[in-house]
Amino acid sequence: MPDTPFVPLDSPRLILRRLRPEDAAAFAAYRNDPEVARYQSWSAYDLEAATALILDQRSAVPGTPGTWFQFALERRADGVLVGDCGLRTEESDPKRGELGFTVARAHQRHGYAREAVSRVLDHAFGALGFEAVRAVTDVLNAPSIALLERLGFRREAPGSRLTWFKGRWSDEHAFEISAAEWRARRDHASRG
Repeated sequence: MPDTPFVPLDSPRLILRRLRPEDAAAFAAYRNDPEVARYQSWSAYDLEAATALILDQRSAVPGTPGTWFQFALERRADGVLVGDCGLRTEESDPKRGELGFTVARAHQRHGYAREAVSRVLDHAFGALGFEAVRAVTDVLNAPSIALLERLGFRREAPGSRLTWFKGRWSDEHAFEISAAEWRARRDHASRG
């Protein structure tokens, strides 16, 4: 388990913080949107599920092996919850993680997901000492695929993998980025 408690992360427009009980209604509302949930593991999300997840996360710390940490994405300008970003630490290899992200439909296409995922990767490869982070997405989820590719994620293997998802067969792509790849990308961006 990590030695240090969770401290919120800052980015230019967002504060990535712990979910709070007062987030439950907004959290449930955007996660219950069928368009937002389309490629997620849930089909519907109610206030009870939101409250349970928030309570489950109240003492969670990013980097704890075998667990997810859900970062609330709060817009700095007005305190609005625009989405969330999850980071799971592998239980068998705590230097590896998995990433997931959700942005409310009203706040999509504003660059919040890119900003949040970038900040979470900075934290994962910095303070948490991760060596690699992966993400899995449906092959039809073009916005998520485009975001992962823009951030430098590479497909783990050519093609896709077939999985049973929400009552149908679905193809997924698995992506990964290493700490070295992320640092090289950040170094290049800061020079150019």
